Amino acid sequence: MGTLSGLEGDGSKVVATLNGVSAIKAGDQVVISGVKPDSFNGTFTVTEATEYDFAFDSKATGTPEDVSAATVGNYQFGLGEHPFGQDDIGRDYFALVMRGAEQSIMVMLIIGFLGGLIGTVVGAVAGYFRGRIDGFLMRVVDLFTTIPVILIGAVIGFKVGNLGVVVLAVFLGLFGWIGLARLVRGEFLSLREREFVDAARVAGASHARIIFKHILPNAVGIIIVSVTLSMSGAILLETGLSYLGFGVVSPDVSLGSLISQYQDSFATRPWLFWWPGLFIISIALCINFIGDGLRDAFDPRQRRRISKKDRDQAKSAAKVAA
Repeated sequence: MGTLSGLEGDGSKVVATLNGVSAIKAGDQVVISGVKPDSFNGTFTVTEATEYDFAFDSKATGTPEDVSAATVGNYQFGLGEHPFGQDDIGRDYFALVMRGAEQSIMVMLIIGFLGGLIGTVVGAVAGYFRGRIDGFLMRVVDLFTTIPVILIGAVIGFKVGNLGVVVLAVFLGLFGWIGLARLVRGEFLSLREREFVDAARVAGASHARIIFKHILPNAVGIIIVSVTLSMSGAILLETGLSYLGFGVVSPDVSLGSLISQYQDSFATRPWLFWWPGLFIISIALCINFIGDGLRDAFDPRQRRRISKKDRDQAKSAAKVAA
């Protein structure tokens, strides 16, 4: 970012002398601010450039009244000091995206942990004990299901968003367990009728031991997959809330707030829109892939690939049977 002097306009072209910014060439885009009148401010494409002077198309005419606070920046992205470019006031956009990714991932992890913990406990209790306990807990789940998640998130963001990212994520996590509770309940209803559970009851095992020792390990696969899906959904929820202004608030940033802040630059500097969006998609996909891998590791029944050893054993058994 540098300063301008000698700013003059003739109705079709504006010429300026530049101090403090180098490597501006024809075709680059520059952002000028702090000039009066406002017609000299904005994002412009450089048409001509020399070592010190450059020209760009503008509707500005005459000589500006005040250039004392004028600044200009070459905010293209590329290899070098600013690989993601710079924002409207010259901040390194790579640093902003990294900070936004950090905040979004923090929100995602907190929501996933709290939602997974609460959903597993509620679903396990409802599915194992059934009866009135099951009926009461499922009515609570039905009540929360009728309220749109984005509406709950908007109310929470409006009330506690200014208290910090962690507080916002905790409150959102308290409402992120509904889907998991239903899945865990269904799995527990099925597993509690299995023979190994009956054997544990006959052996005198307590309810807590049956739940945590016998049933829960067999339900861990579906829990892990559901939690990872809820985490990828959480980062999309945070993005939507920040885009609408109910999530992470200034001066802090998140990936969603970056998209909202620079959506007007899509036509002139689209990379300000691309980078946060690319990181959101990448994080969500990575979380889903991790969930699939953990499911296969913890639940052998869900493995999609048969090892070479298992294939050889199957072939040997088939030959013996023949």
